[in-house]
Amino acid sequence: MRRASSRAGAPAGDEPTLSESEGIRYLHFGTEWIQGAMRIARPSELVLAYTQQMMAWLLFLEPGARDRVGILGLGAGSLLRYVLRHTRAEAAVAEWNPRVTQVCRAYFRLHDSPRLRIDHDDAALWLKRPENLGSCAALMVDLYDAQARGPVRDTLEFYQDCRAALAEVGVLTVNLFGSHESFPRNLANIREAFAGRVLQLPEVDEGNRVVLAFKGPLLDVSVRQFLDRAEAVQSDYGLPALRWARSLLAGGAGALQV
Repeated sequence: MRRASSRAGAPAGDEPTLSESEGIRYLHFGTEWIQGAMRIARPSELVLAYTQQMMAWLLFLEPGARDRVGILGLGAGSLLRYVLRHTRAEAAVAEWNPRVTQVCRAYFRLHDSPRLRIDHDDAALWLKRPENLGSCAALMVDLYDAQARGPVRDTLEFYQDCRAALAEVGVLTVNLFGSHESFPRNLANIREAFAGRVLQLPEVDEGNRVVLAFKGPLLDVSVRQFLDRAEAVQSDYGLPALRWARSLLAGGAGALQV
């Protein structure tokens, strides 16, 4: 079964539902599509491969206590729990459906934190708020509805607003479906919004494909330095960062000047 993710901007009727299998709790919106997952024994672990890839911005940024990480689409709170557990950064979330937040608090170990803010707002409108302009070192976009027919926010204007929400130096990660008809359109809009400074990670088994886009000066590091950073991320964060780095290098990382 292919896995999709949460959205901000869902219509009324995207009612959260739950399932469990082999120690993993899943979030759905009344369909077979998986909107998020949590390993009950280790709630801060990223269970789904694509959610791990959404953290690939760590290859390029080390978040500090003064940094802000934006998350568009709460889902089962996987990315949020991971950011709060493994970094010192503040987390700002846009989730359209308050019921998703309620379910996360009741069933997915989402706790209050002085570093957390959740706004129940359409992701596209959230990006345009003055307080969010230039605010995020990293921005993770994961916006799907119950039918998972491609992201619900995918226009050029939306991705331009994502770029505007990034700090002077920032990285965007977007969850897309590589084999879906929406993929070429989304990729083209991201490329235009970010002047071609876009990289793609390999499609995972579930069909998800994570795209990274960059704002700021070109990254001027050697291949060895890049791999050393990946090794540090893998050691510090428990993520398969060396695999990501080698894949990016094999695919050509000219947009980063690596």
